[in-house]
Amino acid sequence: MSWLASAAVIAAALTVAACGNSSPGAAASALPGAASGAAVSGSALKTTTISGAAVLTNAQGFTLYWFAPDTATTSKCNGSCARIWPPVKGPATAGPGVPGTLSTIARPDGATQAIYDGHPLCTYVGDTRTGQANGNGINASGGVWHEVTASRAAPVSSPGAGG
Repeated sequence: MSWLASAAVIAAALTVAACGNSSPGAAASALPGAASGAAVSGSALKTTTISGAAVLTNAQGFTLYWFAPDTATTSKCNGSCARIWPPVKGPATAGPGVPGTLSTIARPDGATQAIYDGHPLCTYVGDTRTGQANGNGINASGGVWHEVTASRAAPVSSPGAGG
């Protein structure tokens, strides 16, 4: 059985690496923090301050993003898009300082994705450590990506706002 697990890890790494760099800011290869960026089911969302904004993060501290073309019932980020912008598995719970409404949707692959104030949540493989918001303002996969702010203010669209 261990050879099967090793093959799965290698296949996943090759899949992420094969996504390529089709737009500025897109991940060109498997990044060290990519696997840890995805939230686990049932995790509590929290807030952190990045570039002066209170931003939502997953339980591990990675910035959460929403995709402009998404709706409250449908994520438009699937396939290779979802490998670069991993969906946050739902359900999620609100930790201290998270004022919005949480719910879930069913994805086309049958997985459950967490929703915050009507926006399906994702992380970004380009954020390799906590406190980064490198995906904020990126126009990729047919729309613009925004960090999720706790203040519910209009999104800040400066690319790579995190450090």
